[in-house]
Amino acid sequence: MSRYIKGITLIELMIVIVIVGILAAIAYPNYRQYVAKAKRNEAKAALMQIATLQERFYLQNNTYTQDLTQLGFGTTANAFSDSGTYLINVTQADSNTFNAAATYQYADAEADKCMQFTIDGRGVKGSSPSSDCWTNTRL
Repeated sequence: MSRYIKGITLIELMIVIVIVGILAAIAYPNYRQYVAKAKRNEAKAALMQIATLQERFYLQNNTYTQDLTQLGFGTTANAFSDSGTYLINVTQADSNTFNAAATYQYADAEADKCMQFTIDGRGVKGSSPSSDCWTNTRL
């Protein structure tokens, strides 16, 4: 009759902890990048929605507006993206064109990449500090 002790050794436990640590070290930065990209896409979508609503408003009134309530938003000057990460506003509007911006609201590493998105009445898209935030999916 042989007696075996059932259970795990300290070495086995340490190997599992190291494997979990390595997986977490890989997964967490990827998760943060995914969340940041989703928030940027949310800001871009909000600006595209404002551009569409501005064109509709222009067709009806022969001018653009800075008043977001006239575009169907619940506030007159500033609106937030769905997650509250970007502040959306129309910075300039007249009978010829408009400028809208989405500005990142937190001071963290993400602000160094895509702090602000802009779009104007001609559909020209811009971003800062990186100039290719609209098109670059790797930021």
